[in-house]
Amino acid sequence: MNKLLVSLVVVAFPLTALAAYPDRPVKLVVPWAAGGDTDNIFRPFAPGFQKALGQTVVIANVGGASGTRGAKEVKDSPADGYTLYAVHDYIHSTYYAGVADVQYTDFEPVCLIASTPSVLTASPKTPWKSMKDLLADAKARPGQISVGATLASTSHFFPALIEQKAGVKFKYVSYEGLAPRMNAILGGHIDLTDSNLTQKGKVEAGQLKFLAIATEKRHPEMPSIPTLKELGVDVVYDVNRGLMVPKGTPADVIAKLGSACASASKAPEFADAMKKQGTDVRYMDRAAYAKWLKQNDDLNRNLAKDLGLLKR
Repeated sequence: MNKLLVSLVVVAFPLTALAAYPDRPVKLVVPWAAGGDTDNIFRPFAPGFQKALGQTVVIANVGGASGTRGAKEVKDSPADGYTLYAVHDYIHSTYYAGVADVQYTDFEPVCLIASTPSVLTASPKTPWKSMKDLLADAKARPGQISVGATLASTSHFFPALIEQKAGVKFKYVSYEGLAPRMNAILGGHIDLTDSNLTQKGKVEAGQLKFLAIATEKRHPEMPSIPTLKELGVDVVYDVNRGLMVPKGTPADVIAKLGSACASASKAPEFADAMKKQGTDVRYMDRAAYAKWLKQNDDLNRNLAKDLGLLKR
């Protein structure tokens, strides 16, 4: 009997080892269309991440409902580490504005990887040569200048902050994510939108106009763009992206994902890719990210209240 038990243990051990996480491809849900900012950040992140994880990472673009469709898919997935969530600050804003019933506490944080400053961007068909020209026109024609935005997301909160601080009023046109908003502004269907330095090639080609960036100081990638603050509009705003998993995911699985995230975030290739997109690598581990998420959630609730968008 004892020999049999020893044999069973010896046989069972390699079977258990073979089943160690991850033993199959991992799905990373990006809740926006391919070609948008979140997609453009996580695709260059994925190679280093999957190398460190030791398993294939498949990006799945699940757009719709201001990013909520993708969030719900992850929330409803098994908490086993095989479905990951590429999240950004919209998880707070859409909840407090009443667009979504999903909030950040429905997930487990893994890590923060990047921060992208927002840039107020205009169609070349608009007459303004500067932010000063835009504000003068907006004050002369309240509610007539169109802004493409994803309802209650960061692309809505950013221009709403500008409205509040500059004393102007825009007209909002809803789009699902950056890619369709870019198509609309490139076609001259809207006047303004929130974008970022990933679009600098289009600006240099005369297809778009950058009016002002929402950083504390001018950005080294395009130092010719004035900050909103230096123009008298006290707005500093960026979009922060990280990884989350469904609530209840085992701690050892999260730890392995966190280790892979740390490795991928420090890869020179990722830093190079982010620099080209005007994005700063901003790594935080699970503990720091959890604390930051709480602070950002409180900030977004207060912001929604200040902007008259709070529904919860």
